[in-house]
Amino acid sequence: MTMVTPASEAQREAWRSGGFPEVERVRPGLWSIPVPLPAIPLRYVLVYALELPDGVAIVDAGWNTDEAYGALAAGLKTAGYEMTDVKAVLVTHIHPDHYGLAGRIREVSGAWIGLHPADSRLLRDRYDDDAVDALVAQERTLLVRSGVPRETLDELAGASMMIRHYVTMARPDRLIEDGDRIDLPGWDLRAIWTPGHSPGHLCFVEPGRRLLFSGDHVLAKITPIVAVHPQSAPNPLADYLDALAAVRKFDVDEVLPAHEYRFLELAERVDHVMAHHEERLAEIETAVRAADGITCWDTATGLTWSRPWETIPSFMRRAANNETLAHLVWLEARDRLRRIPGEPDLWYPA
Repeated sequence: MTMVTPASEAQREAWRSGGFPEVERVRPGLWSIPVPLPAIPLRYVLVYALELPDGVAIVDAGWNTDEAYGALAAGLKTAGYEMTDVKAVLVTHIHPDHYGLAGRIREVSGAWIGLHPADSRLLRDRYDDDAVDALVAQERTLLVRSGVPRETLDELAGASMMIRHYVTMARPDRLIEDGDRIDLPGWDLRAIWTPGHSPGHLCFVEPGRRLLFSGDHVLAKITPIVAVHPQSAPNPLADYLDALAAVRKFDVDEVLPAHEYRFLELAERVDHVMAHHEERLAEIETAVRAADGITCWDTATGLTWSRPWETIPSFMRRAANNETLAHLVWLEARDRLRRIPGEPDLWYPA
């Protein structure tokens, strides 16, 4: 595995040991604030506070829990600010650990919330109570076509409903497009649209300070989930790999991700993630060629994962299935595999 150099040894050690990192002054005018996540392996999201002449802007927000809100408020206090000083919340994407607290922060401070239009369009179906049943039904249909066993269908289809409670539904005040310069005095922050992990995922580059705020797009050790699901693009892995190539060209000194720890070598890390997906594509293609018609689910259960399949919890099994489907779709688009539609779909060599 290609190892990247931590920009903060203390932050890396906290991640490695299962601890919780401290609030850190990354450099003048910029702070890293860890915000806890309840009961998931990621443990925390790193919120970045950018000092402004009249307050701060933050990149991402955390889940909407009292513990998360208190940790963010305490982190801002360490930096010399109050929650009421937040002027902007730049949301990299709409997953609850990044977007969930944004609405509560706006209620307190009057901050504006910025989001890419592709993610903004998904908010109602994902988080409105009167729309979410339809989304679960669509997910169930996808799992049926994937070949998920009938006895686990309902459990897997609704597996993400528990995390909806960590979100305060908040429409964005500003839509941020690819290439937009963010209006933050003292900063030359540019938006980069990096779809894949979500359709509207954004990174932010600061060329003068040679920084990349990478959200979940590029992380130091793990790779983000890139999956086919009812709200994904048709070929999310193709989008993701293109977006990796787009950020690789930036000559930055430091990458500031939303999880794990800050690190230095952007290009090397991007190359490693691309190689990982090439290996995964090859593994999946080999599995399909060895079978006389195989479902997505049966393909997923036979792949190499970070832990034995039987120890993977339901929510992550669904993610594993849908991520496998993203790789199958990528191979199908390049005429390396073909799909015979049905309930379930069966996959064959092209």
